[in-house]
Amino acid sequence: METLPLDLLMFAGLCVLVLSGAPIAFVLAGTAVIFALIGWAAGALNFNLIGALPTRVFNTMNAESLIAIPLFVFMGLILERARIAEELLRTMGALFGSLRGGLGVSVTLVGALLAASTGIVGATTITMGLMALPVMLRYGYGPAISSGIICAAGTLGQIIPPSTVLIIMGEVLASAYQQAQHQAGNFAARTISVGELFAGSLIPGLLLVGLYIVFQLLAAFLRPGMAPALPREALVTTDGARAGEVSVRDVLRVLFPPLALIVAVLGSILGGIATATEGAAVGAVGATLLAGMRTGRNRWALWVAVFGTLALMAMAGGFDLRLGRPDAPAGERAVLGFALALAGLVLLAVAVIWRDLGRDRILGPAMKATARTTTMIFTIVIGALLFSLVFRALGGDLRIQALLESAPGGVHGAMILVMVMMFFLGMFLDYVEITIIAIPVVGPPILAAGVDPIWFGVLIALVMQTSFLTPPVGYTLAYLRSVAPASVSTQAIWAGAVPFILLQLLAVVIVYFLPGIATWLPAHLF
Repeated sequence: METLPLDLLMFAGLCVLVLSGAPIAFVLAGTAVIFALIGWAAGALNFNLIGALPTRVFNTMNAESLIAIPLFVFMGLILERARIAEELLRTMGALFGSLRGGLGVSVTLVGALLAASTGIVGATTITMGLMALPVMLRYGYGPAISSGIICAAGTLGQIIPPSTVLIIMGEVLASAYQQAQHQAGNFAARTISVGELFAGSLIPGLLLVGLYIVFQLLAAFLRPGMAPALPREALVTTDGARAGEVSVRDVLRVLFPPLALIVAVLGSILGGIATATEGAAVGAVGATLLAGMRTGRNRWALWVAVFGTLALMAMAGGFDLRLGRPDAPAGERAVLGFALALAGLVLLAVAVIWRDLGRDRILGPAMKATARTTTMIFTIVIGALLFSLVFRALGGDLRIQALLESAPGGVHGAMILVMVMMFFLGMFLDYVEITIIAIPVVGPPILAAGVDPIWFGVLIALVMQTSFLTPPVGYTLAYLRSVAPASVSTQAIWAGAVPFILLQLLAVVIVYFLPGIATWLPAHLF
């Protein structure tokens, strides 16, 4: 009984149960409990090891960087419910729709902007499917190419920061990298941050956007009937102006707010001004203010909240604004009184914005959806931690380490083996389970061989993004299938994804052979 490969049986059992359609968090935890009991009964597992679970859960949940997840989710949901994506798509369509393939290019660009604003693959794919797919079909785009463009644009949320994938991966990679350095005898180990992983993934994400756009333009040039230009009467902006009359002011009015938010969030993180969590807080507040601006009511509250907060930050930098100091000079007491009055005014403005967003059914539904999404993610994290703990206790990590060390081709052979494994895992498991389960196991031996952790993390993110597009069980394809009309068959959605899967694999190859694409920016910024 002791010779049975319980770790392999445990992994096989997980794959079978995942295909059953049961909730993945309970599948992970249930599989772990069953095999922990089997291992204990067989004498292959010390049950006292399970006592480490509370500490591991506490340490994971106590990680400051993970606080960014609900903040970024809230930011994306606010932008979605404020219908900012709809206005972006309409304006970009008016700009590029007169070109062959221009509507597809517009969808890709809006998908990239949404990815940099939300970081949520499902939300982006569903939003674009509801808004863009009927328009593309109405004006002559084929079901396959339309589906492929939307699915590919939706998956950009995997690689373009801020991404929940990268946040979780950054935390896990940092731990794996420290473990690898400890194994090498370096106990003054440096770590990596989520901000570094954001910087490393930015250029590969933009590379993907460029590949998508070039492919669409070439396909439209070679086969004009597949992605035709829009008729002139369809090229209108939100103000009713025709495409030829779209001014720079019209474009800036629509593009500037989300671009300013992206620059504020990513700029503060990549510039070292803020951590990922602090940048996420800026994004959540900024998205709320943008939604408040779109309501069209009580705009004075918006500007009071913005400039009042900036004034309070400036005053806090120059004066001690702590309350209850009996030794404060008279001048500082006057400044403190002004700051208190200004803070009260800001709170009043925030209350007005809160009421307006609640009246428009933006804030409440976004908060409920954020709570559901965050609960789902962290429930999966807890299940994955238990699975990982039992898998390690059964010797699964040693088996995988031995497999990687014996891979032909040395480090490169092991890297290719890991990426192939991640690709197939991504067809069945969500990114949270893959990150929490697989990277702690395969990461230390790979990183101990001298592989750059940022390069490794970006490659894994690209590979998982590719598996999200791959039939028959790619998550993005399922998201689009849930909102696509009956006239778009599942086979058409799968066929449309194929050329973009090839482009994804091309991007993986480029980043693999040119590591500087992923490592240059973080090396200069951090």
